[in-house]
Parts: sequence; C-alpha cells; structure tokens
Amino acid sequence: MLPREARAGVDVGAAAPGLSVRVRQAELMDDPALAPDRHERALAALARVNRVSGAAGRLFEEVARVHELRGGPVRVLDVACGGGDVLHAVGRSARRRGVPVELHGCDLSPVALRAAGRGRVVTHRLDVLRDPLPGRFDVVSCNLFLHHLERDDAVALLRRLSDAAVESLLVQDLRRTRRGYALAWLGLHTLTRSDVARTDGLRSVRAAFTLAEAGRLCVDAGLVGAEVTRGWPQRLLLRWRAA
Repeated sequence: MLPREARAGVDVGAAAPGLSVRVRQAELMDDPALAPDRHERALAALARVNRVSGAAGRLFEEVARVHELRGGPVRVLDVACGGGDVLHAVGRSARRRGVPVELHGCDLSPVALRAAGRGRVVTHRLDVLRDPLPGRFDVVSCNLFLHHLERDDAVALLRRLSDAAVESLLVQDLRRTRRGYALAWLGLHTLTRSDVARTDGLRSVRAAFTLAEAGRLCVDAGLVGAEVTRGWPQRLLLRWRAA
C-alpha cells in the first residue's frame, strides 16, 4: 500500500519504494486458500489490465505471422494462462481474420482454469516448473508470470518454453521501474476494486525484471537471437524465434 500522501494524489512515482533490486513477496493469488470469489474478481481485474495493455493483440500478431509463413492451423499454448482472457481474445481475432487456431492454456489454479475453459480453449492443470508441458506448439506464450519466479527458476522456465516452441516464443511481463509502479497503482485503482489485484499488482512490479536482467536470463537459458524490448505500458517483451 502506498503512503497516505500518494493515496491523496501526490506524485505517485515519488512515493514508490526503492526498485534498484528485485524484491519478491508472496502474491495473494498464489495462495491456494484464497476464497474463489476473491480469486475470480482478481482474474477479472487482470483481464482488464491485459485488455488495456494490448497483450492479446501482440500475441495474435505472432499467430498471424506464423499462419502467413506456413499456412494451416496454428497451435498456441499460453503458459500460466490465468482466466484465459488473452487466449479468448486471440480466438476472437482469429475468427474475424479467418486464421485457424488451436488454443491451449495451462495453469496450476483450478479456479483460473474453470474460467479459461469457458471458451474454445483446451485447459491443462500442471505446475509449469515441474510437470511436462502438453506437447510442442507453434507459438508459446507466457504473460505476467515470469516475475513470480526466482531467477534460476525463470531461466529454467525459459528453457522449457523454448523447447516447446516449434516456431516462436512470446513472453510479456512488467518492468521494474518507478513509472511502472506509478502506472500499476493508478491503473488498478481505476480499473478494479479487487483488493487482491491492487496488492499483487504493486508486489509484481517490485518483483519484475529490468530489460537488462531479462536479457541476461535469455543468455543463460540459451535463447540465441532472443529480443528483449519495451512495450506499452511499461512492459517487457521477450521474443524468440526458432532457427
């Protein structure tokens, strides 16, 4: 929670904690004891954040590129898919554009997977660091999950995701910046009343990687040719394409 002066409307960025070093705190949504109704409200808040940030649009651009490259249905896996809102949005865009897709999402939370499975999405319940991924896919996506992990686990996850990607991998996440912290506070206090989302959102920024740190993750994971760039709003975009 921000100090009182920040809540009162003073420069939110100035009230941000020190962000020079990653600080990971347990996030409320990761607690299996979290009440389902609070979890569902937080998932709805994340869906709004993803919609505003254009996460699904960036993923669909990659899906459309792969379809144009080689034709045929494009198999997509979204890792740690949450409520599946990104996949659902990609599916709607694909139907409008006439791009055949097969959409899969995996997550550990049964609450999240119930929401994800309401559309044309095949769901898989698994721990992405320990359980085998459900095969190989043309496009593998991971959105707003990398910051949950310790550095070594983040490297291991990137290796697993690249092994599962036939054509390309797209990772989207937060950036650990003062502006990102301010935008998270303002956005979550505008888009939702979910206490879980508001708490986790600020913790997520403090746990996020910088662009330079993400670049070093790619090197350690062996993602030759990976590109790490800025995205709006204060997003980290990691793109890797198979040779």
